[in-house]
Amino acid sequence: MKASDSSISVKRPVRIDIWDVGIRLILLVASLSCLLPFVHVVAKSLSDDAYVIANKVFLLPRGFTLHAYTQILSDQSILQSLYVSVFITVLFTALGMIITICAAYPLSRKQLRGRTVITVLFMITLYFTGGIIPDYLLINNLGMLDTIWSLVLPGAFSAFNLLILRSSITSTIPVSLEESARMDGAGHFRILWSIVLPLSKPILATLSLFYAVGRWNAYQDALFYIKYETALRPLQLKLYYLVVQASESFQLEMTFVQTSSPEVLKAATVVFATLPIICVYPFIQKYFVRGVMIGSVKE
Repeated sequence: MKASDSSISVKRPVRIDIWDVGIRLILLVASLSCLLPFVHVVAKSLSDDAYVIANKVFLLPRGFTLHAYTQILSDQSILQSLYVSVFITVLFTALGMIITICAAYPLSRKQLRGRTVITVLFMITLYFTGGIIPDYLLINNLGMLDTIWSLVLPGAFSAFNLLILRSSITSTIPVSLEESARMDGAGHFRILWSIVLPLSKPILATLSLFYAVGRWNAYQDALFYIKYETALRPLQLKLYYLVVQASESFQLEMTFVQTSSPEVLKAATVVFATLPIICVYPFIQKYFVRGVMIGSVKE
């Protein structure tokens, strides 16, 4: 008889790598530590006041209700504050990226004399700041109190983002590209616009996200600089005042009928202020991942 042509598959024993299991467990714990607190906040914002006060809400809402969100949207000035926040965030991000690009590109070129000294001066600002009082006095002397520029200009530049962009341009864009462009008669602005920026899209998207998230979540500067012009209050500051007002009303009335619990309202404001960033993030996620991976793999 002829031997059968069918091959006999031999099952190999599955080897368990302890390091692989450990890394997966660490990533799982890290992911849950980021996700579960937000799920808990969402559950509190959708729960009845009595369950939240009794600490019976964990990951699922109890006594489902949208009363907290109704209370937030019932304030007519919320939409105005939302518009102000969006406008300030877009203007702040655009201005910050323009300044960062215009500073990072020349510092990445070896032709610039004294670039090391200038970079060190920028790095010093990462460790030492003037403080809140000098900043307030400066804004007051410049006449920018109760103006939109007090929320845009003071923080429109980040030395940390500058160093990231400078290192990215230096490590990812070959000098030969600049030399060939110069041989064709291109100047610095032409090289920056046609070569540097198109090749730096991932890191530019990453830094834009840093600027936008930082500005969107900030409210302390608005608390100091916007006192009388209520129409210029950003969303975060408006929600802060809304929570404070609800807390005071809750303490005076001592009832759960006319106002939501401050804890429920705080959870709803967190979700309401976070949703716009969550909606924007998926559109730039691929650039963000590529920007984070820059410099990790050498070709």
